[in-house]
Amino acid sequence: PTDRPRPADRPAPGRRDEPRRDDARRAEPRRDDARRDARPAARPATASQLPPPPQRERERTPLAQRRDERRGEPVLRPDRPAGHTRTDTAPAAPPPPEGVRISKLITERGLASRREADEWIAAGWVKVGGEPAVLGQRVAVDAELEIHALAHTSQARQVTVLINKPIGLVSGQAEDGYEPAVTLFKPANRWSGDATGIQFHPGQTRGLAPAGRLDIDSTGLLVLTQDGRVAKHLIGDETRVEKEYLVRVERIDGGDLAEVNLNRLQHGLELDGQALRPARVSWQNEEQLRFVLREGRKRQIRRMCELVGLKVVGLKRVRIGSVSLGPLPLGQWRYLGEHERF
Repeated sequence: PTDRPRPADRPAPGRRDEPRRDDARRAEPRRDDARRDARPAARPATASQLPPPPQRERERTPLAQRRDERRGEPVLRPDRPAGHTRTDTAPAAPPPPEGVRISKLITERGLASRREADEWIAAGWVKVGGEPAVLGQRVAVDAELEIHALAHTSQARQVTVLINKPIGLVSGQAEDGYEPAVTLFKPANRWSGDATGIQFHPGQTRGLAPAGRLDIDSTGLLVLTQDGRVAKHLIGDETRVEKEYLVRVERIDGGDLAEVNLNRLQHGLELDGQALRPARVSWQNEEQLRFVLREGRKRQIRRMCELVGLKVVGLKRVRIGSVSLGPLPLGQWRYLGEHERF
């Protein structure tokens, strides 16, 4: 009969599209899949929920303390136990060596120039405490020095030359095709009135250098010397030796020279942002000024005159300290006498 019950696993005729039992079993969700699907989706962690990244000890140190460490000061860090003080600071600079170099001491006492002092030490002419000195040796500032007589003899043979420099020669090394004033130092240019009795020798040109400059457009007294003591006395930083000049001027605007304010030339001017030392300036005649200076900046007198509306048309140096140019003819030279002092 058609109403007989059929097994559950057998589909009724004409119903082949219904799923079988094993297909239905595969279609059911698994128990663990259901639990996984029931969990809420994981959300990305916020910055506040993330664990802090590992930090180096240096980064945890406050900035102020790091600055103290750079200065070499011991620092108490908050992440260290109380009573623990940093002691691994940078090593301190070594203390300066004691004493002064012996060549510098000789120079400071006015016995010789630094170059001469080195030559004396190398020759064995200097002793300290009865022992020969060596180059670079340091001694106490009150050390007793023994200078051999040969050193003084050698120094006595050094010469100082006075030249009346003409226009067109430079004081020091040759430059721009212009010859140096030392080229005048030869027997043919020696002044016949030189009464020093010193004999000329070509070796006297060795180490002969100008002690002070005189620009190419100026004339007058120029000192060349082999003696470092003379050079230091005339051009050292602390020199107070007077230098006298005769300066011929004219007004830049063509005005009256008498209206020039000499007070500004005597004091109140500055060059290159630095105040000049007081100078003595006076009228020598209607067109010529007399300058007495205790310093020697480059082209100082010419620049001073420009600041007050004057143009220098002639400049001649006539005296350095107590040594005057005197009757020495232009382009000639003489020796500095044994008893002459600047």
